[in-house]
Amino acid sequence: MKLVRFLARQTRETLEIYWLLVRIMVPVILATELLKELGALDFISPTFGPVMALIGLPPELGLAWLTGLLVGLWGAVPIVFTLVPVEQLSTADMTVFSALLLIAHGLPVEQRIIAQAGPSFLLTSLLRLGGGLLYAFMLHHLFAATGWLSQPLAPAWVPMEDATGGWVSMFGSLAETLISMFAILWALSVGLELSKRLGVLDRLIAMIRPVLRLSGMSRDVGPFAAIGLLLGISYGGALLIREARSDVVEPRQIFVACVFMGFAHSIIEDTLVVVALGADIWGVLVGRVAVAIAFTAVVAFCVRALSEESFRKWAFRDERKRNRRGWRFWRRKRVA
Repeated sequence: MKLVRFLARQTRETLEIYWLLVRIMVPVILATELLKELGALDFISPTFGPVMALIGLPPELGLAWLTGLLVGLWGAVPIVFTLVPVEQLSTADMTVFSALLLIAHGLPVEQRIIAQAGPSFLLTSLLRLGGGLLYAFMLHHLFAATGWLSQPLAPAWVPMEDATGGWVSMFGSLAETLISMFAILWALSVGLELSKRLGVLDRLIAMIRPVLRLSGMSRDVGPFAAIGLLLGISYGGALLIREARSDVVEPRQIFVACVFMGFAHSIIEDTLVVVALGADIWGVLVGRVAVAIAFTAVVAFCVRALSEESFRKWAFRDERKRNRRGWRFWRRKRVA
């Protein structure tokens, strides 16, 4: 009975997340298909040409990245192969695109969570955009110079293909995608919960903490960054918000930890999804974490060099004080 209750609870929680994703994904997929039918993509794609050319990708994938930037990973994943057919992509292409998407996605939501802990929404968003493009640029030139991963793409999962059978075929493909997406989400949810209960996640976090110190993070924020790395910004960021408001952790360390989580977070779930699309795990996991540590170390050095005035002006907002000011204003307004 315990197993049945456990599976029922995980299914219920998965359905809640799934329904939220469906409400985001379906309109995006339908809008993309409509734009393609109207020929609008032929006008939109060249807009992304210069940026995509820097990292060696077709301009059409710029629209998928823009969607990912605004609504998250699951907004971009279903439309990748509707924009560019599988046979036109290599494993290197998918690895470069996935690396870019994994670092820079869902900025309106994720960076708003980060901002609640104090770091500047604008600055941390720009760091993620710049860091994502820089890492994708590095991967592209590495693959171009070595020929590594130049083989045709062979994804284990194709969410949505370029439907040549019109709207009927598109809706059939959409239904298959939604069913397979629920199965993936459910499996990930059950797997993560089991890893928590068996203590596997705690051991992983303990192993990661010493490595994170290489990026300039102190022991105070290491555990929160490790949780964000494994489970996502919603978890790690929420804990940092609590610490920031308790005034226990030094603001510069909060900023550094949030920058790191922006570069590398949710490495279990997100990595499995893009690897299923055909991306190489060394590029989207090992390389991404290594680059996140290196980038964060550079940011930590720059932050330490800033004066307190400059840091407070450009990089960090004390949300705790701001909330108190808002509370005092509300109280004065009520008294008046």
